[in-house]
Amino acid sequence: MIVDRGPARLALALDTDELETALDWARSLAHDIDCLKIGLQFYLRYGAPGVAAVREAAPEPDLFLDLKLHDIPATVRGAVRAIESLEPGYLTVHASGGSAMIAAAASALPRCRITAVTVLTSLRPMDMQQLGLGNPADTAARWAGVATSCGAGAVVCSAQEAARLRPIVGDRVEIVTPGVRPADGALADQARVATPYEAVLAGADLLVVGRPITRAEDPVQATRAIRESMREARAVLLSGNDRVGQH
Repeated sequence: MIVDRGPARLALALDTDELETALDWARSLAHDIDCLKIGLQFYLRYGAPGVAAVREAAPEPDLFLDLKLHDIPATVRGAVRAIESLEPGYLTVHASGGSAMIAAAASALPRCRITAVTVLTSLRPMDMQQLGLGNPADTAARWAGVATSCGAGAVVCSAQEAARLRPIVGDRVEIVTPGVRPADGALADQARVATPYEAVLAGADLLVVGRPITRAEDPVQATRAIRESMREARAVLLSGNDRVGQH
């Protein structure tokens, strides 16, 4: 039986270290996306004032603060409390930090979805072997189970692992998929990717897209094309047809 969790949402990755560029993207695309994702590159340069400027430029989308915290529980708890005033809807931590660390983050900011990053989408199976880990799907599944059992409200994985994670994390936990590219998009530094259509069919709740939008000749048109592909995939899901097309 298909459980309808509602339409998948779209997060725009503001992957830049230029404040005005980030503000321009936020303003021009605010009505076509659901979340603005701010990562380390931007945060380490501009800090809380930079985040506040982005939120002022585009107050409607949720804030996705992608800091990928990974340290001992006490340090992570303190770091999470330090950004409480920014009121993020999502805050990333590394699932590999373990249950105590994730629980510390969740308890420090209960109104935020602590979002556990499983296996980075840049890692290939050979990279996992070098690190002494199993294949990406097995590792993502194991880490996602641990993270959600101790308070994570969302998990990050590639779309290639999303369908496997859904029965593990349940329907109340959001699955976030980076590494989303249109069928003709460049891979850049991503290894395990999927199209927006494939990601929605796999069960993703929030798709993270950056360069395919921000580097497009017409970012608004690129965003709307991605959203249309997401809508088509949702229609297929609701019809009970599991056919995967190249969208």
